[in-house]
Amino acid sequence: MPSQHALAKVEHLGRAAAPGMLAALMSLTTDAVLAFDGAYRILTANPQAEALTGFAADELVGSDVCDFLFDSRLVHTADPAEERPCQLPLSPDGSLTQLSLRLAQGGSALVAARCDRVVAPGETYLVVMRPADASLSAEREHDRLLEELSLANRRLSGTLRIVLETIDVQDVDVLFSEVLEQIADTMEALGTLLYLAEADGFRLRGVTRSLEGARVPQFMAYGEGLETIATRAGSALRLRLVPPSERSLRSGSLSYRELIDDDTGVTRRIPARQAPPFASLVCVPVWFGGHVIAIMEVGWAEARPTRRDDARLLDSVAQYLSIELAAALTAMRTERTQRLDAAAAKLHAALEDASELAEGDLSVAAKSVSEALAADIVTIRCAPHQSGCIVALPDAGDTDMPLSLDDLVSGHVEMGVAVVAFGATSPVGRWLAGQGQHLQGAIVDVGELGGRRHACLVVRPVEAEPLDDVDLNFLRRACIDIRETVAAGERRSKDTRIAQALQSGMRNSLQHVEGITGHGLYSSATASAMVGGDFYDLIRLPNRKACVILGDVSGKGVEAASVSAAVKTAIGAYAWEGLPPSRMVRLLNDFLLGFSRLETFATMFAGMVDLRRGTLAYCSAGHPPALLLRAGTNEMETLDEQSGVVGAFRGMPYHDGHVSVGEGDRLFLYTDGVTEARDPSGAFFGEQGLHDAVMEEATGDFDGLLDRMLSRLDAFTDRHLDDDVAMVALRFDRVGASRRRSRQG
Repeated sequence: MPSQHALAKVEHLGRAAAPGMLAALMSLTTDAVLAFDGAYRILTANPQAEALTGFAADELVGSDVCDFLFDSRLVHTADPAEERPCQLPLSPDGSLTQLSLRLAQGGSALVAARCDRVVAPGETYLVVMRPADASLSAEREHDRLLEELSLANRRLSGTLRIVLETIDVQDVDVLFSEVLEQIADTMEALGTLLYLAEADGFRLRGVTRSLEGARVPQFMAYGEGLETIATRAGSALRLRLVPPSERSLRSGSLSYRELIDDDTGVTRRIPARQAPPFASLVCVPVWFGGHVIAIMEVGWAEARPTRRDDARLLDSVAQYLSIELAAALTAMRTERTQRLDAAAAKLHAALEDASELAEGDLSVAAKSVSEALAADIVTIRCAPHQSGCIVALPDAGDTDMPLSLDDLVSGHVEMGVAVVAFGATSPVGRWLAGQGQHLQGAIVDVGELGGRRHACLVVRPVEAEPLDDVDLNFLRRACIDIRETVAAGERRSKDTRIAQALQSGMRNSLQHVEGITGHGLYSSATASAMVGGDFYDLIRLPNRKACVILGDVSGKGVEAASVSAAVKTAIGAYAWEGLPPSRMVRLLNDFLLGFSRLETFATMFAGMVDLRRGTLAYCSAGHPPALLLRAGTNEMETLDEQSGVVGAFRGMPYHDGHVSVGEGDRLFLYTDGVTEARDPSGAFFGEQGLHDAVMEEATGDFDGLLDRMLSRLDAFTDRHLDDDVAMVALRFDRVGASRRRSRQG
């Protein structure tokens, strides 16, 4: 025998299933059925009762059953509703009784009725009716079957149109507009809504034109409303919205609404903000891969029990559309990610263009973020050594928030920024609600910038879609970009101060060497650069010797300038030791490999001039070949003995080149910024352009040679140099034994 526990469980399940079985029986029977309570108030009516009386369900439900069923022999007025006995002339014992039924078109009809009490908590009765006239009953059944057949034909035709319009559909707009219109038309409904699954709930993606202007919920969070009811049911639900009670209307507080499940008779609660714009509806979960990827709502303006066959048909339509909706969902997520990626790239480019990030630039960046996320920005100010914050609330102004920003972002700081999502039930959400601001979103802390901490709330209305992982990642990227831009500006400012010190302490210059006239010139490609990687020097040595150097260190800014200064110092020391140029460059290569933490290298020309002997020994380490103009013939020679760059590889071989020099000969040195200068069309100045320019300008005054060369470069590039430029020109005025010595001899 079954245990007491098993019997109790079965009894409990039976009670729980009773409302559903009652609703199913009322739907399946061909008789008209009314359910009413002990006060004779009609609780529900099946479609057959609507057809028999001619009254709609919302006209029957809530009315007195005695207004519709009566014993005509006890009525003494023309209108049965005006004078009737105080109770229903029907015994609740299941016995058959002939009564009059009030009709919507006027008058009444005889019906055979049975009434019985439902064995359940509360006082509930059922009355089952059919026309007393057998021929009339048969006629009504015939009409009912014809109507059912006609309705089934319309549903089938509409479903076929939906299938044909969505075969291999490529345009998601078809799914979110035309197909929804077809569904509403097929079901003869007021309209259709479609919600697609997002990270935190279902977002409205499709609305039929008939619902434009209606109050339609934009978002349904997981676990609190229709989506949960539909997911748990597993299939289409037939629901009716219960009118709000008089008490809730009087109180002005309508936090929840109630829905009656037509299949089970169970009343379900949902948040008032999720209440659909329908009096009755079929709510359909769309399944794909074991998950609900969409919720479809098909609804009617009048409160009436929906047809079970309609719910089954919509389940079939949803099953067919699931593949197309899954593809559309993937496409939309991809498009949204790409859109935010593009917005992040645009913001990054705008921040890069700003040399320094001012307060106005931060406002522009905040506006870009606000537009990309369709959210509002609410600034937060934090006073030092205070636990709370000041929040600039919309329409309320600065308001003290008794929450510590450090506590709110604790554990979420990455790369100096924090982005923390918050909902309506979080501490921030509850505080905002207390201020009359029903919002949710994210706390954003960019940290200290320019001596002040920058933080804000990125918010949306509580009924809107929450910020998901894609949104939060976009916010995080934007904050990191802002922080790095400010840090880069601070580094540039610091580098400028260091560069000014380097410029004043280690300025490029040429020492005076008797017997040599020399000029040097440096021009930066950017007006803001104080010191670059180009360097030159002329070092006076004993015995009428001199060392000339010109070079270019890779990179920009302080690192390149400091390496340039170190190179000049090292070469000066090597020159005083009397080392040949290749030996100096070899030692310099080893020095550079251990000097800089960065991968810095240099190209350079190092020449040792001996005026007594009239010789020039040189080492050109990866540098453009120097030019030598002969005084007597005005011919140009290229010093083309080449070696590798300095500071790139250990053990690099370096070689010396040798050439004789005479009085009046001119040596021209330059960096690659000269030959690689471009005109507006992109053409290079090039070696040939350089040779032609030097030959032409060398005929003029030597002292103005470099200025004229720079003017030609400016004209060629339209004053837009791509790289820094350095040039040195030396003229050998006295070569051979000194005249003083020769006179003494």
